[in-house]
Amino acid sequence: MPVDDMAAVMPATTPFAPAPVVLTGQHVRLEPLTAGHAEGVLAAGHHPSLWMVTVQPPLSSSEAVAAYLAVAQASVSRGDEVVFAIVARDTGKVLGSTRWMDIARAHRRVEIGGTWLTPRVQGTLVNTEAKYLQLVHLFEVLGAVRVQFKTDLRNTQSQRALEKLGATREGVLRRHMIVRDGFVRDSVYYGITDIDWPGVKRRLGERLMADTA
Repeated sequence: MPVDDMAAVMPATTPFAPAPVVLTGQHVRLEPLTAGHAEGVLAAGHHPSLWMVTVQPPLSSSEAVAAYLAVAQASVSRGDEVVFAIVARDTGKVLGSTRWMDIARAHRRVEIGGTWLTPRVQGTLVNTEAKYLQLVHLFEVLGAVRVQFKTDLRNTQSQRALEKLGATREGVLRRHMIVRDGFVRDSVYYGITDIDWPGVKRRLGERLMADTA
């Protein structure tokens, strides 16, 4: 194998240590989710349609939001997850949330999940830029080898969004999770590896430029 090809597949030697960070793009800013986002989370997340096929109870009251934030903060404190608010740069309003989860530090692997966006920005460049910011940080700053995603097999909208990002559909885990209504869901897994990343980055960059032209 040529030396350049070997370098492309060799993981970084520095520790893989995902931690809270602020990631700023042209349109959105990802910032660590805190209790200070409570009002914005309720305004963005109270729509019942967001939670139809999820484990997460609807964020339809201040009490539900407080519980959501408390669970997120506990997970961050344990080092299990890194949880972000997705915020519009121009208005400062909360548009949704996303997180790094299933962090496997020894294997330089992480899952981007728990993502939701208020309905009015779904299908816009908000999701694209939020994912782009995370992927750049994970692959180019932290040295990830693999970033994965999973979604309910019934959630075709999420699957289309992941495929537009350039993630590879890798398979279905049957009867994988019991969601909030007791339904036993199948989960579809997608992945992007460090080898895939240069091509994915180029395509995402072209999409973002085209959307803002």
